[in-house]
Amino acid sequence: MKHPRSTYLLIAVALAALVALMLQTVPSSGTSALASRLCPRLPKGAQPVHLDPADFSATIDNPRWPMTAGSRWVYRVTDMETGHVNHDVIKATHRTKRIADGITARVVRDVVTDHGTPVEVTRDWYAQDFCGNVWYFGEHTVAYRHGKPHDNGTWQAGRHGNLPGIALPAHPKVGLTYREEYSKGVAEDQSRVLALDEQVQVGAGHFTHVLMTEDFSPIEPNVSELKFYAHGSGQAVLALDVSGGSDREELIAYHPGR
Repeated sequence: MKHPRSTYLLIAVALAALVALMLQTVPSSGTSALASRLCPRLPKGAQPVHLDPADFSATIDNPRWPMTAGSRWVYRVTDMETGHVNHDVIKATHRTKRIADGITARVVRDVVTDHGTPVEVTRDWYAQDFCGNVWYFGEHTVAYRHGKPHDNGTWQAGRHGNLPGIALPAHPKVGLTYREEYSKGVAEDQSRVLALDEQVQVGAGHFTHVLMTEDFSPIEPNVSELKFYAHGSGQAVLALDVSGGSDREELIAYHPGR
């Protein structure tokens, strides 16, 4: 029995559709596999998170927060009430640290000086998930009073109930809120996105299409700080105390790593 040509044509079309469906639902490797995974949820408050170390990297290339090892940021910190000026130098080191929850993070050194004398030295720990969110995993902070070192809020995610937070989301939207850090009673900063297209003039230059966020904390309800993030600059280009403080911290120089 002969089959009409139209029958063979229908069979060929059906087979082609089946093959295409299989290719869409079974990722081959690399990018396709990542596309089939869900991005980690951005936490709020004291919400627990369950993170897979395999989803994280100490290589941080978020467009608004690139932290190539060797990069250095220089800030002028001015108390707008008294006029007193400190300097803050932040450097993304070549070192990494394995955090208690198993994630390998980039070590970032932050030194605040007053006329060349250190007043606070911090090692911060950051990592980026495969979706591009930059996570914050804690800090080791020493403040110097009359030349003597004192712990100034050291904490590490995965220890003593401490939880990681988001330094900067990959896809910010106005109204988005998220936790920046959580160490109960010590560090409970949260952030909300206020705008996506601001302009900022600082010592390091003029920046457009700037992301603006507001930082706040339930343990310091009267404190509010605005931060501004620009493409390619890494870190914030400007931070302003708007309540509970009077500091203006502006980027005056940025030296990207290679």
